Amino acid sequence: MQPPLSVNDFLRSKKDDGFQKALHPIAFEFPRDHGAHPRFRNEWWYITGNLRDKNNRRFGFQFTLFRNALSAEPVNSESRWATSQVYLAHVALTDAQRKRHYSDERFARGALGLAGVDHTPFQAWLEDWRLVSEPIESCASCLRLRLEVDTDEFSLDLNLNNTKPVVLHGEAGLSQKSETKGNASYYYSYTRLQSAGRVTLNDVEYTVAGQSWLDHEWSTSSLQPDQVGWDWFSVQLSDQTELMLFQLRHELDSDQNFLYGTYVNAKGQTKQLNGSGFTVNATGSWTSPATGAIYPAGWTISIHDYAVKLWLTPLIPGQELSTSFTYWEGAVNVRGTKNNQSLQGQGYVELTGYH
Repeated sequence: MQPPLSVNDFLRSKKDDGFQKALHPIAFEFPRDHGAHPRFRNEWWYITGNLRDKNNRRFGFQFTLFRNALSAEPVNSESRWATSQVYLAHVALTDAQRKRHYSDERFARGALGLAGVDHTPFQAWLEDWRLVSEPIESCASCLRLRLEVDTDEFSLDLNLNNTKPVVLHGEAGLSQKSETKGNASYYYSYTRLQSAGRVTLNDVEYTVAGQSWLDHEWSTSSLQPDQVGWDWFSVQLSDQTELMLFQLRHELDSDQNFLYGTYVNAKGQTKQLNGSGFTVNATGSWTSPATGAIYPAGWTISIHDYAVKLWLTPLIPGQELSTSFTYWEGAVNVRGTKNNQSLQGQGYVELTGYH
């Protein structure tokens, strides 16, 4: 049996092969940097969200478009099929009421209009799965998006509008993934997208609304050889603050895990969090019946400088993607305290390297 592809190996580069690397901060320019950066090996556009219908039925969703460059230079060929860019899209839906998780994927080359990303206006697509923007003349960094995805089991038709400014992670958008120079990405987020539209599941249509989160990240090498995977968290809280946290797990010694985070206050101002600024601890586990992978399921997060303590619980335990890459990506409920005052929230968690 062919082993599943590893998302970790996908992001680990043994040599540069002429690709650019994330070595120093850059001046982000929008809408240009919403588009593709083909001189870097890897890139993704990633949206997750939590939605409810009028009867309070809860859905979580994920849409990710990955770009992988096979070479640092454009292909020198007259063939219209020729390209150095390959695209992969994942889409997933969690139905909390029925405790079901659905996922699908597609591959395409970046030629003949099959897949690609443009920036003016922004549009990212793979065949008829599309994420497109309407230009906002008065605000170059603002986003007004439409997501359209149709699979055999479900479809998404959602409008997404940012209500807070863009967030640059790390040092002005340079997000370090280890102490090694160049093991980093350029990384920004829209941490609160007002979302509304339709979810169709098993031919039943639900009118939904909620909040979503968008990440865009590009790099050439972002993982060390001794890093086996990561736990990534996005959290939207009831006091209009947000958190992005990740820990890159060391193969042998958890004391060498690489931790980083960003705290976003209600006005959109950011505070960077290093490994001494927060702790993440698993409170349970879930074993996949499909792959045998054992994932953490439930977490406590403490943000020391802000007297924040959070408890995260998966919307349902089984949110492992049944795709070429095996990983867990799921909606979570959040409760907690800040300065001893109660908080509620929601979020998403991504877990890789457990298979």
